[in-house]
Amino acid sequence: LQDLTDDGGVRKEQLRPGTGQPVPPSASVAVKYSGYLGNWSKLFCSNENNKYPRLMKLGKDITLWGLEIGLLSMTKGEAALFVLTPEYAYGQRGCPPAIPPNTTVLFKVEMLDFIDSEECDTFFELSHEQQDRLPLEKVLKVAATEREFGNYFFYKQRFKIAKDRYKRALSILDRSSSSKAEQSQINASKLLLFLNLSLTYLKLERADRALKYGELALELDQGNAKALFRCGQACLHLREYSKSRYFLARAQCIQPFNHEINNELKKLARYYREYTEMEKEMCCQMFDPLNSYS
Repeated sequence: LQDLTDDGGVRKEQLRPGTGQPVPPSASVAVKYSGYLGNWSKLFCSNENNKYPRLMKLGKDITLWGLEIGLLSMTKGEAALFVLTPEYAYGQRGCPPAIPPNTTVLFKVEMLDFIDSEECDTFFELSHEQQDRLPLEKVLKVAATEREFGNYFFYKQRFKIAKDRYKRALSILDRSSSSKAEQSQINASKLLLFLNLSLTYLKLERADRALKYGELALELDQGNAKALFRCGQACLHLREYSKSRYFLARAQCIQPFNHEINNELKKLARYYREYTEMEKEMCCQMFDPLNSYS
């Protein structure tokens, strides 16, 4: 076993290698884990049944010293076993009744994902005046990290949290620029967030909000096919068929072989046909009594 502490306190056996750089100390991690007593005889904690493990902040949400040392040695996708002596785990007292005093514990861990939030942590500790004085490069990096958090939660289908992280990123970008070049960089970051928010609101079944953010994206880039597509989707949900057709046709002109756009146009045609047939039937029902009277 690899000795991570040079005193045998935290030992590691790699079960599967990962990729990329090791987890940084300021990261938030998503892991699957199971904790056992020293002879593998008893499982005392596990989140293996959680489909979407929550992000945990190192130094805050993970309080077991030896486990944090182990996590800092891992890369994304890696699986490992860790052996923690009492000094690096639950100490002389243990954690009754599950963990007896002076117990060596074992952890099986899979590093699903992590996000380095050092820039964000530093940024949000500053006052608004200090934030405004930061170079644009740092502000853009913080916004990008917040967007990355939003993407993580989106793909875990936690859409409300994703929406809040995207909006937080937008609030960071709400600052005046000193040049056209700076404004162009800010707009590029905003465009991605508007598109993310439009899709997230579609998932939340808030088509009106999805349309709003799709149109904000179009204000920054009139020919953005994704923004046109999102607006078309939102209008279809709102049963604004003419507007939906307008947006989707424009998107199709830009990307004529895009399957999603073409399928949405087919869906629009079907919905519109059903709508007109329903209206025709309602009209017939309205005039039937008059025909009978005549």
